[in-house]
Amino acid sequence: MQDTQDTQDTQDTQDRTYDDARDVVVVTGAGGMGSAVARRLGSGRTLILADASRDQLDRAVDALSAEGYAVRGVPTDVSDRASVEELARTAAGEGRLTAVVHTAGVAAATSSARKIFDVDLLGTVHVIDAFERVAVRGTSLVCVSSMAGHYASLSHEDEAALATAPAEELLALGAVTAVGEDATAAYIVAKRANHVRVEAAALAWNLRGARINTVSPGVISTAMSKAEADSDPEGHMLRMVEACGAGRTGTPGEIADAVAFLAGPEALYITGTDLLVDGGQAGWIRWHMRR
Repeated sequence: MQDTQDTQDTQDTQDRTYDDARDVVVVTGAGGMGSAVARRLGSGRTLILADASRDQLDRAVDALSAEGYAVRGVPTDVSDRASVEELARTAAGEGRLTAVVHTAGVAAATSSARKIFDVDLLGTVHVIDAFERVAVRGTSLVCVSSMAGHYASLSHEDEAALATAPAEELLALGAVTAVGEDATAAYIVAKRANHVRVEAAALAWNLRGARINTVSPGVISTAMSKAEADSDPEGHMLRMVEACGAGRTGTPGEIADAVAFLAGPEALYITGTDLLVDGGQAGWIRWHMRR
């Protein structure tokens, strides 16, 4: 009971401290999706943008600043726990932490299996853990996963381990080591791990009066998806978009709208879950695609 009271007292103190401060939004990943989210959520708030590429980060910060956003760039390698913890401390020192949106990631078409696990799996865990420590009442974390996580085939035991193992043990789990050098399999496992990790983390976030969810995009028109399409000379990805009936790729703005919903007041009772934004692609793969 004393621990609960101490947590409540800390929350009340933080709430009073931040009464006159500008709300803070953190976005990891300065690419097309991250920039769209930053524009959607950043108006009238302190916007902190993080990316491992200093050049990409500087370009995004300059563009947002020119549009009137109060934006600060913080170079961050999400695969490095200390780097993410420093980002969380920086954000918490700026004011009330309203929203954290984790879009940083790599693709199977352009990365090794190990790089995918370092960034897409460990990176997400680092963000969840670091920002849980500084979350306040009303903070919403949205992690961008992928529809690929919905067609993972893992045992309950494997998913339980991915959901709850400490970060330093994740790369030694059977579900991870079984992938070998298969980048596509690594991507699927990492994205499913995002889903179950967020489900399991919802309790800790609830106890802080905060929320945590994932968004799973399908094929979205970004530089990353273009690289994937370029590496697919037979056009499987684009044919899937046609076959599922969507007839088009999604836009970064549509992902930003979904994120804004999960981060906003209309979603106060939504936590520990995933929102598919894929034009029906995952459903087509599960029920209609010829094997």
